[in-house]
Amino acid sequence: MTKYIPILLLAVVIGGCAMSPGMDMSGHDANRDVTLIPITAALINEQQTASHSSDRNRELPANFPQKDGQYRLGVGDILSITVWDHPELTIPAGEYRAAETAGHQIAKNGTIFYPYIGRVKVAGKTLIQVRWLLSRLLSKHITKPQVDVKVAAYLSQKAFVVGEVANPGPQPITNIPLTIVDAIKQAGGTTGNSDWRHVTLTRGEEKYTINLLDIYEKGDMHQNLRLQNGDVLNVPDLQGQKIFVLGEVSNSTSLFLRKGRMTLSEALSEVGGIKPETSNPARIYVIRSGATGKPEIYHLNAKSPDALILGDQFKLSARDVVYVETAGVVRWNRVIEKLLPTTNLLRNVVETDYTLGSDKVKLNY
Repeated sequence: MTKYIPILLLAVVIGGCAMSPGMDMSGHDANRDVTLIPITAALINEQQTASHSSDRNRELPANFPQKDGQYRLGVGDILSITVWDHPELTIPAGEYRAAETAGHQIAKNGTIFYPYIGRVKVAGKTLIQVRWLLSRLLSKHITKPQVDVKVAAYLSQKAFVVGEVANPGPQPITNIPLTIVDAIKQAGGTTGNSDWRHVTLTRGEEKYTINLLDIYEKGDMHQNLRLQNGDVLNVPDLQGQKIFVLGEVSNSTSLFLRKGRMTLSEALSEVGGIKPETSNPARIYVIRSGATGKPEIYHLNAKSPDALILGDQFKLSARDVVYVETAGVVRWNRVIEKLLPTTNLLRNVVETDYTLGSDKVKLNY
């Protein structure tokens, strides 16, 4: 029996090592299809350069479809028309009634009816064009008519603001151009769960990404587009902007990138820092999916003198995993903790009384 005990103990130790808690990314494995990149000052400079290049690549195309700023009338709009010195051509009691109910609404065929001249096509025209058209047609019946045309109600055109805003819904397009910033403001502003960097504008079959941070912080008015009829502006939530902090930290959890930005030091601070008793500060890793789909592992040695500066300058990306490795002695202690129940079981086995034939023998090794 005794000759099998070392073999059993060896099997237990090997099994315990296999169950060693945590990951060990310090060893080199030629078969791993990953890239281990040390976080250095040179890497920080490369990261900043790549960030500026990415901002330039997000610019809208030069031929982005934009209409002129003049409002053009559409089906459903209500017009208020006044011909001075000719009250018979003004809707009765027009000054004492709401213009929305007393005005001339543009019919589905794009026309309005007006006395003396009948049906007039006005859809697609500006107010100046309609005023000139009515004056010309009325001049056949009135000497030098003075015509004033206003829009009493804008009902033909609207854009939609949806997603993480206080009051999602349609926004009317009026004679005052409705920009992206104006539309979000009229919708009550963004919520605390909004992703400012990936706002999408859908125009027809095309989609464009708008970075609100560039507008608000850099004054990039090129992205503050005028909305058009049928546009859909979607402010997404932050679910796609998470990072994960795991390993020997005070509170393993997921974090949202605030305004799309967070550094490695900020992430560790948010979770209460690393555990000084059990962590290995020389082995802090950021695991990221590379451009080709292969994982990239960035390594920070927090024991180095410049680690605090490097950690505060290393920018995290969405879906990054920050992992703080366990100290070697702690890893071994945890292995021993897993082995103790098994070794106790072996001791109980070898101390069991066995019956050999008619003789009762106690084996105690």
